[in-house]
Amino acid sequence: MTQGVVFITGATSGFGRAAARRFARSGWPLVLTGRRSERLHTLKQELEGQTRVHTLTLDVRDAEAVREAVESLPEAFGSIRTLINNAGLALAPEPAQRVALEDWHTMIDTNVTGLVNVTHALIERLIATGSGASIINLGSIAGQWPYPGSHVYGASKAFVQQFSYNLRCDLLGTGVRVTDLAPGIAETEFTLVRTKGDQTASDALYRDTTPLEAADIAEQLYYIATLPDHININRLEVMPTRQAWSPFAVDRDG
Repeated sequence: MTQGVVFITGATSGFGRAAARRFARSGWPLVLTGRRSERLHTLKQELEGQTRVHTLTLDVRDAEAVREAVESLPEAFGSIRTLINNAGLALAPEPAQRVALEDWHTMIDTNVTGLVNVTHALIERLIATGSGASIINLGSIAGQWPYPGSHVYGASKAFVQQFSYNLRCDLLGTGVRVTDLAPGIAETEFTLVRTKGDQTASDALYRDTTPLEAADIAEQLYYIATLPDHININRLEVMPTRQAWSPFAVDRDG
């Protein structure tokens, strides 16, 4: 494998930050994006002793800002080998009929539009890299398995899955690989964001079980990116051992 630059969105927390640390340990040059400048600065200080790091304070929902950021990449960070589309969020775990429309729009704009913006801005660079280049999109088991309160979040992750599959078709012959990595329950800031800071709800979700950790998903990201060039994992669904599916819900009289 020829090492190149890894471009990670949503690098200021959770899977993105863990991925930055994992790739840095192996010396990959990093382009890290996020909306929180202070966290990006702290992460850069932490990792630049291991590798070269370029940070971009960026809201992936802004297509023009994404395009300008990519076009302004320094030459040393211009050859992208791996794109990790990690930026995303869930909001409003209440039933759909009680959710504010604004929360639906925020999830669509981030999980769908943001992912599309970044992919479009970088796809020609990945094609130029050619064999072994990778696009890894962070999906979710929610994109495959519905549950109450998932509504637009689950639908947005179903988009990630299908978009990844369709990219595979269009990129056939370029050498660029595409993977939908779909984690199950993982203990990160995810639930705090989803509940708008409700620490009690976050603690309750992870209590008395063994969820995935951000570092677990970072290892999967690194594994996918470093496979031999001729191997493409189309979709990788990862759950903790202590998570499985439930029976169908049935509405009954009485």
